[in-house]
Amino acid sequence: MASFNKVIIAGNLTRDPELRYTPKGTAVARIGLAVNRVYTTESGEKKEEVTFIDVDAFGRQAEVIGQYMKKGRPLLVEGRLKLDSWEDKNTKQKQSKLKVVLESFSFIDSKGGDAGGVAEAPRSSEAPRSSRPVASPSAPPPPSDGGDSEPPQDDDVPF
Repeated sequence: MASFNKVIIAGNLTRDPELRYTPKGTAVARIGLAVNRVYTTESGEKKEEVTFIDVDAFGRQAEVIGQYMKKGRPLLVEGRLKLDSWEDKNTKQKQSKLKVVLESFSFIDSKGGDAGGVAEAPRSSEAPRSSRPVASPSAPPPPSDGGDSEPPQDDDVPF
């Protein structure tokens, strides 16, 4: 059976990134994105719906996001869906949450600079490219190396 798990989302951060480190030193950043959708109903009324999405980033990418991103800033995220399941300590009921595990991201310049407004962060499997879009002067520079895009297998994430 074929399967494909890819997500591309652009939205604004709902809070400052929460950057932590595992006992082995791997950076883990948790961010929340708000994605807005504006549509018109059959009666002609404009409506807006907001979807809130939790995103986890690992390694160097987590550190870059923690350094440059703040609440309200726009961000483009590519990643995969992951379902986390656990048992609630108080009620003993099973809980689950669908989230995105970041594989790559791009800064989106909200000021709309002359250089296209996007600074792309390298993917961990890519070699550096000279044709990468350039950020406007107000956007942070892209990182010089991609980080680990896979979560650590042995570590407990300290959240």
